[in-house]
Amino acid sequence: MNKVVARFMDGRIVKGMTMDFSMDRDTFHIAKPPPDPGWVRTEIPVRELKALFFVRDFDGDPDHVESPSLDSAPPTGEHRVQVTFTDGETLLGNTSRYQAAHPGFFLVPLDAESNNERCYVVDAATREVYFV
Repeated sequence: MNKVVARFMDGRIVKGMTMDFSMDRDTFHIAKPPPDPGWVRTEIPVRELKALFFVRDFDGDPDHVESPSLDSAPPTGEHRVQVTFTDGETLLGNTSRYQAAHPGFFLVPLDAESNNERCYVVDAATREVYFV
């Protein structure tokens, strides 16, 4: 099970656990963790998402300020990209799978202390993606 935070293009946020997300599927499920009774599963349409964040902790560290390190080169086979979403938010990270024709791609944040281990960026929610 993966801890995830689903951020929708309309501003909604759903936190929970998933074990069936695939970038090749149109939907996946999030089960809300306790105290929600019974781990109720909600079907999530990927096309409605801005991004799906795979997180270490649901609450994160509210005092942490992202500080990406541009000093190190991306791992072999990966590229550094900056993503600007349609709402103006930007993310900087490494990816090995970005292709403009695909519906989305995984991004690993440059900040090793980030609460986000990786995120799936939905291409339709982006304004600009460029290689840094």
